[in-house]
Amino acid sequence: MADKDVVQALEESFRKFAMHGDTKATGNEMSGKNFAKLCKDCKVIDGKNITTTDVDISFSKSKDRSSRLISFHQFQNALHDLSRKRFHELEEEQALEEIQKLVAGKSPIISGVTKTVSDGAVRRLTDSTKYTGQHRGRFDEKGKGKGKAGREDVPNNSGYVTAYKGKGTFDKKVKEDN
Repeated sequence: MADKDVVQALEESFRKFAMHGDTKATGNEMSGKNFAKLCKDCKVIDGKNITTTDVDISFSKSKDRSSRLISFHQFQNALHDLSRKRFHELEEEQALEEIQKLVAGKSPIISGVTKTVSDGAVRRLTDSTKYTGQHRGRFDEKGKGKGKAGREDVPNNSGYVTAYKGKGTFDKKVKEDN
C-alpha cells in the first residue's frame, strides 16, 4: 500500500480539486468535471494511453450508480484503474505509485483568466480628453463622468424655442406696451 505521506498529499489534492469552482462543495466528494480537470492538470491524460474519454469511463466505474460524485476512496479506485492504462508497461504497484506521484500535492491550475491590458491603444481609447462630438459632453474637465446629466438632454422649460435670441424679453415688451 502507499506511504502515509503520499496518501495525505493525495487527499489534499483531492480536496483542492473537489472544491475548485464550486462554492457549495465541502471537499469530501468530487464531481466528474473536477476529476477530469485533476487528470488534465496533473498530466495523467497523456493523449496516447489515457484520453478524456478514459477518465470519464473510469469516473463512472468508480462512482455509485445513482450518485454524481465520488468519495476519496472511490477516487483512489479510479486512479488505480487509470494507472494500469497509463503505465501499462510497469507492474501494478509501480504504476499506482507513478500515478500517485503525478497527482500528489497538486492544485488546480487557473487558466483563461483575463488580465487587464494597459498598453498605448487602450490608454488612448479610454482617455476622455480626446473624445469628440456628443461623447465629449458626457465628461467634465477632469475626465470624470457626469452620469445621467451627460447622457440625456436636460429639457429647457423656459417656454422659449432653443435657438430664440430674444429669450427673457417678453415681460419687458409687455410692460413697454402698457
